Amino acid sequence: MIDRKRTNVLSVANARSTISANHSGRLREEDENSAATEESTIHAGEPRTPMPGVVAVIGCDGSGKTALTKDLLETMRENGPAERRYLGTVSGEMGEKIKRLPLIGVRFEHYLAAKARRAQDMEKKLPSTGTALLMFLFSLRRVRQIREIRELSRSGVMVITDRFPQAEIPGFHYDGPGLPGAQSNNWLIRKLAAREWKLYQWMADHAPALVIRLNVDLETALARKPDHKAAELSDKIAVVPRLTFNGALVIDIDARAPYQAVLEAAAQAIRSNLFTPRAGS
Repeated sequence: MIDRKRTNVLSVANARSTISANHSGRLREEDENSAATEESTIHAGEPRTPMPGVVAVIGCDGSGKTALTKDLLETMRENGPAERRYLGTVSGEMGEKIKRLPLIGVRFEHYLAAKARRAQDMEKKLPSTGTALLMFLFSLRRVRQIREIRELSRSGVMVITDRFPQAEIPGFHYDGPGLPGAQSNNWLIRKLAAREWKLYQWMADHAPALVIRLNVDLETALARKPDHKAAELSDKIAVVPRLTFNGALVIDIDARAPYQAVLEAAAQAIRSNLFTPRAGS
């Protein structure tokens, strides 16, 4: 049985945008103006309504988000039109797509991944202007994806996402804002960071109707992702349980369990919390 509290625990342990910047650092006006228009409609203290029919699957690398979202899409389509979206940055599916570009794909993906890692690591040298612009571009891309998801939701199309942006804890590792503007002496980086923070606040205000949080331990994550650094995985494992996604309904699932058990638990969470029972059922 699923507890209907705001934060739920479902244990299965036993079964288990484009931007352009000229040399003066100006950003494309349409991105600035459109985001500003969105922000002007947000009022402090106003209660937020989650996007109907939107499910976000979150968790540390190695928790099984990609496979689960693909399989859950079929479950959702049993009840109506549904789409799947990947909301990560350079890693994961986006990185694989870049690698498939003719001639330059692999090299370009490695370049972008290196830039992303540099921006994500707050303990190392602050990002250059070029890296900051690239990170801001990724954030704008996420804003456009959330707008698309919002429109799909409004039109009655369900959406399941692999990852979801949040504004609670900074860091691209956690799908939060990634630019450390307060630490930079570069006026453009500070401006981009301030702008990025507002964009993430706007995205966080468009919370999913349901969050499925996949929990794993370090041993499991490393076994599934042996190419990842243990310190990074451990850090993310510690942060993921702290995310609330602006008060969204959260279902916790022990993703150490066998995949079929995890899939069944997640599908049941969607059926119980998202689908409206048909008459006579």
